[in-house]
Amino acid sequence: MPGSVRARLIAGGAVAVAVAAGIAFAVWPDGAAAQDPEIDISRSSCGQGWADPHAGVQTFQLHNTGTVTSEVDLIDPATGVIYGEVEGLGSGTVRPLAVTLGNGTYAFRCLPEDSSAIVGPAVTVTGGSERGPGVAPVTQNDLLGPLKSYQKHVTDGLDQLAGDVGKLKDAMRRGDRGASQSAWLVAHLDYERLGAAYNAFGDSDKAVNGTADGLPDGVRDPGFTGFHRIEYGLWHNEDLAALAPAADQLDSDLQKLRKSFADSQVGANDLGLRAHEIVENTLQFELTARTDYGSGTNLATARANVDGVQAVLDVLRPVLAPRYPGLSTVDSWMKRTATALDAAKRPDGSWTPVNQLSAPQRQKLNADVSQLTELLAPIAAIAEPRRTS
Repeated sequence: MPGSVRARLIAGGAVAVAVAAGIAFAVWPDGAAAQDPEIDISRSSCGQGWADPHAGVQTFQLHNTGTVTSEVDLIDPATGVIYGEVEGLGSGTVRPLAVTLGNGTYAFRCLPEDSSAIVGPAVTVTGGSERGPGVAPVTQNDLLGPLKSYQKHVTDGLDQLAGDVGKLKDAMRRGDRGASQSAWLVAHLDYERLGAAYNAFGDSDKAVNGTADGLPDGVRDPGFTGFHRIEYGLWHNEDLAALAPAADQLDSDLQKLRKSFADSQVGANDLGLRAHEIVENTLQFELTARTDYGSGTNLATARANVDGVQAVLDVLRPVLAPRYPGLSTVDSWMKRTATALDAAKRPDGSWTPVNQLSAPQRQKLNADVSQLTELLAPIAAIAEPRRTS
């Protein structure tokens, strides 16, 4: 997976809390700009300086007058629901928080490094529109259940994968290319359904599912291993006896992965973040056939990626349901995208290669996956664990 990209939107409806380049802001329809108040952020004077509360568009200049870096949330002090946030506000620095506020009570919550949270004075805003939904913060405790469920999902998936890689090795030893190709696809899709755990897999991910990109000798490089090395050999008519060591190495690397994963854990940040990144990568690598080494099965991989996202949504649903009004829309687009990809599977069980799609088919798939990517983007920020104390 490429480097992580934090989602920009964390709430749907009339108000959206956004995070970009360390700046978070709330968006509200209509309203007039006002003079920027400077708000003190420190242990001793958190939230001081908001002297003229009013509805509408405004920008707070958050000034960290303390000695340590701090996070800052604009919250409803009664519920803790967040309407804006800034991360990593360094000592002595000033950073804007642009918001458009509806009627309600607000306060700044300061979260200095190595210190407890401090909630500043409550301020009541009147005379504007009704306040839209903010985002209830997700804590580490909220994620314990989803993480435990997903850990088991991945463990079970790796067990299934190990058995299917064994079938691939057996078919290759028999010299049956057709059976080897079928077994390869089954095993590869097993792996592609585990996308939210790739960060926890560490270097094993490259060994098991890496490509030849960047290798000095390309597909002939000794460092080219795993599924795509075997794919290249199976679909480029390499002798199966000569290719068998690549399958043995895949099996060995997989056993190392199973052992190491048993002692590791999917990160609390990873579930929400990877849900978005999985489909982002699908758009970048599978729908462009950049990872096709001869099998023409990128659309099967894309379909497995959708299954991988669904597994994440399933375990996160208790966290997302009360926080993301757009979740039902995500569900609809998940089904729509899965159906569009299923249409690329032929009656004989083979898959249409990307380069054999008609222009309308390709445009529809790109559009569906792009829209799903956008809808999943807020989940990364919604499900990110936050300090509240």
